[in-house]
Amino acid sequence: MPRPDWKKKIEEQGLVFSTTTMPDGRKIEYWNESAYYEFTMDEVETLEKTAEDMHIMCLEAAKYLATGAMGDIGIGQQALELAGDSLLAADMDIYGRFDFIYDGKGGPAKMLEYNADTPTGLIEASVAQWFWLQDVFPEKDQWNGIHEALIRQWKKLQFRTGMSTLHVAHSEAEESGEDWMTAAYMRDVASQGGWTTIGINMSDIGWDPNLNRFVDLDNFMISTMFKLYPWELMMKEPFGQRLLQRAHNPRWVEPAWKMLLSNKALLAALWHLYPNHENLLPAYLGDPGPLKEWVAKPLHGREGDNIRIHAPGIEIQQPGGYGREGWCFQQYHSLPDFDGNHPVLGLWVVDGESVGCGIRESDGPITDYFCRFVPNTIDAPAPVAPPATSYGAAL
Repeated sequence: MPRPDWKKKIEEQGLVFSTTTMPDGRKIEYWNESAYYEFTMDEVETLEKTAEDMHIMCLEAAKYLATGAMGDIGIGQQALELAGDSLLAADMDIYGRFDFIYDGKGGPAKMLEYNADTPTGLIEASVAQWFWLQDVFPEKDQWNGIHEALIRQWKKLQFRTGMSTLHVAHSEAEESGEDWMTAAYMRDVASQGGWTTIGINMSDIGWDPNLNRFVDLDNFMISTMFKLYPWELMMKEPFGQRLLQRAHNPRWVEPAWKMLLSNKALLAALWHLYPNHENLLPAYLGDPGPLKEWVAKPLHGREGDNIRIHAPGIEIQQPGGYGREGWCFQQYHSLPDFDGNHPVLGLWVVDGESVGCGIRESDGPITDYFCRFVPNTIDAPAPVAPPATSYGAAL
């Protein structure tokens, strides 16, 4: 039974973008607490290991992509070299989110993709579902240590770099409020990690030719920048060539090597390096290869845009503006079906560690803009001293 004041509560917690008005005037909600998913502790431990093993494999696949063995993967040779240099330098990152298919019936989870550059879904997974748990099932545990892990990682970055000021940027072109609130939440956890944070729009980042550095609106030099804006789009901006001058750049978070992990070519690289791995689906770059049933994914695609599915009884082609950069073809694998709800597990990774799960449901085979977020519990008692979530300092 949903809490009577659930809408007010999630908005106070930062989830201000739950309601979508459809073209016909209907309103649909992204947040759905009329259901929840419950894991056993054994399931959580197995899936945690899967995500952590997959992260290590993805780093190896990124090294392979950086060699150019699969072409420029739609980002261009200069960007590929920049990503390779960043990977070689072990530029520190903060977070990423895997998407996995998992049906709870004992079979291995299957990786769909790795959203490792600008992953969203953070506020609902880290904050909103934790408060839901406290209200509804305070006696239970939840697969969710995201908040604390982010604070630890920001502390670690500050210790390693000696920096203290963090600029946090997002694109104001995103109108739902999700990017703005995600950036605000990242300011919050970074502040708790010891950083002084400054918010800025991506369009307000400037270049000072005298300093030969990026600057903010007050002409203050940007030394460390968290940006909720994809690297492949940054490289196409008027300042894109400036990004190639690593010596004159801020420390970018996420770093340039995340271009390799967020690109769907990663799926083909993984299958090339680890064929027949139980957690992978066969994937090929450019064409379906031997696949008879497949999902075609644009290399830079997001939110289900432009995805094509070719499988028995299913012929789907989503609209969107992606595809010119190239395609990856992945073996079609149906999503679980629970009373017409098709879930995908979003497994969050911070510093190589699996730290939490957010679950999105869709009505069909593609998890798109109109999916629903459903909270989770673990069939285990709550920790003796549950972590205190002090979200909101930056808001």
